[in-house]
Amino acid sequence: MPKKIDFNKPLLRIFACYYRPHWKLFMADMICASLISGTDLAFPMMTKFTIERFLPNELYRFFFIMAGLMVLLYVFRMGFTYFVTYWGHTVGAYIEADMRRDLFNHLQELPFSFYDNNRTGQIMSRVTTDLFEVTELAHHGPEDLFISLFTLTGSFILVFTMRWEMALVLLVLVPLMIVTTILSRRVMQAASRKVKERTAEINASLESSISGARVAKAFTNESWETVKFRGGNENFKNAKKNYYKTMASFQSRMEFMTHFLTVAVIAVGGFLIMRDRMSLAELITCNLFVAAFLQPVRRLQSFVEQFTTGMAGFNRFVEIMRIQPGIRDKAGAVSLEHVKGDIRYKNVTFAYTEDAAARERYVLRDIDLSVPAGTTLALVGPSGGGKTTLCHLLPRFYDIQQGSITVDGYDIRDITLQSLRRNIGIVQQEVFLFAGTIRENIAYGRISATEEEIVDAAKRAEIHEDILEMPNMYDTIVGERGIKLSGGQKQRVSIARIFLKNPPILILDEATSALDSATEYKIQKALEELSRGRTTMVIAHRLSTIRNADCIVVIDNEGIRQQGTHRDLLASGGLYAELHAAQFGEKEAAAV
Repeated sequence: MPKKIDFNKPLLRIFACYYRPHWKLFMADMICASLISGTDLAFPMMTKFTIERFLPNELYRFFFIMAGLMVLLYVFRMGFTYFVTYWGHTVGAYIEADMRRDLFNHLQELPFSFYDNNRTGQIMSRVTTDLFEVTELAHHGPEDLFISLFTLTGSFILVFTMRWEMALVLLVLVPLMIVTTILSRRVMQAASRKVKERTAEINASLESSISGARVAKAFTNESWETVKFRGGNENFKNAKKNYYKTMASFQSRMEFMTHFLTVAVIAVGGFLIMRDRMSLAELITCNLFVAAFLQPVRRLQSFVEQFTTGMAGFNRFVEIMRIQPGIRDKAGAVSLEHVKGDIRYKNVTFAYTEDAAARERYVLRDIDLSVPAGTTLALVGPSGGGKTTLCHLLPRFYDIQQGSITVDGYDIRDITLQSLRRNIGIVQQEVFLFAGTIRENIAYGRISATEEEIVDAAKRAEIHEDILEMPNMYDTIVGERGIKLSGGQKQRVSIARIFLKNPPILILDEATSALDSATEYKIQKALEELSRGRTTMVIAHRLSTIRNADCIVVIDNEGIRQQGTHRDLLASGGLYAELHAAQFGEKEAAAV
């Protein structure tokens, strides 16, 4: 189990924590990188020794031995380069995968409110695109920084031992190049972050447009979707152009300074040769060291580019990781076992907005409601009255601002989320199916279910016969969001999940809304059987489906207006009688 990372630390310390599980491979990579740097430092000195000792003294045999040693040295360097390129990048991929794992796990813990306020495409961009450059940064970042510092320091010391004048040229110009690199980093990082944001916007626009392609075609609004996407694409293009402009300015300055360094070394070296204070062999060696100097400088240049793009993505990753789940287990939370299903709402007040001080923003206010174990409670009333919200508060999809909700006498905030939700089954009005097989979607109700249990659940949900008529039966792919199934079939698959889960508490949010009358009758009987002995909360607009409920609660934006049985509510008049008359007519209402 990976050690939990404290995301309140500074960014670089958080980044460094991801190397911990792979430190052995990382250290091997850095050792190979240092050997590559050592080879680059050894070559100029071997060249100087060869030119000064072997050629003037006609020691040709030793000259060719030295040449052979150089070849052997570069053979080893080739092996080190292979290790650094392959395993170094692999370390980067491991780190990226670890970050993506942590981000996905964290997203699973975030409450409904996070998904209410963030578009799917933008979240996907954080999980995928933003972390792509992290692989390169995780690999090349420490390696380039280490090799650059190692090579620059080694080259300067060796040049200083030959000619302090040449070392002085390097001492003046190289820090200037490094300062330019550091100053350019902030500007490039800001530009790179803007590119990330624009990429996320494009992903969100794409996700929305592709998901709504059928709606766009139905309203013949394809051209409008094209215009919307073009605007986002233009913003992305302009952000990218600004980033490339900043990068071009940085690279052009660095190119000038590196070439100027070469000219400066030749000029100073030539002047020293004219004064007989330097040999030609030393000038050649100094030029080789300049080449060795330029390589780490270019590495630093590459590092700055990778750092700006990689850290821009990493920063957006950390932003989400620092979001604390508003709903979590409190210390000492108990596990809910042997549930009877006695539910009590007491003075419950709730608003979706964080600023809940304004009472007009409350969705629910001072709700008192009792659902005895084993009974069926129906919630009816106009849309927007808070029926679905009231049900979503029970499994703690949202937390209330005031009051309490208890199950079997336990405040739900004192119960572990896993045990609470494990004992509650929900069939939602908007059915979501995963893009897998029918078997997988039904088994989502209980992952460990056997084939027989899956089939039994399908039969009880009145979907088994339909499945047998499909090309691959239970292995039929339902398509994205279940697009290959009819509305009624999708609803019945979702009902099969709840049969399979078989929880003591049920929430049925318009569970039969997408069914035809004949199928609805069959399902209604099955749901009544399933509800027997279980606590059930039913949200319904069709009043015919809840006539046999133990208690019907009429709720609107003013709160609970009426409570009672179907007959009692009709007899007492009021909002329920009005809703019933609107659906069935005055004559039937009077006959009941």
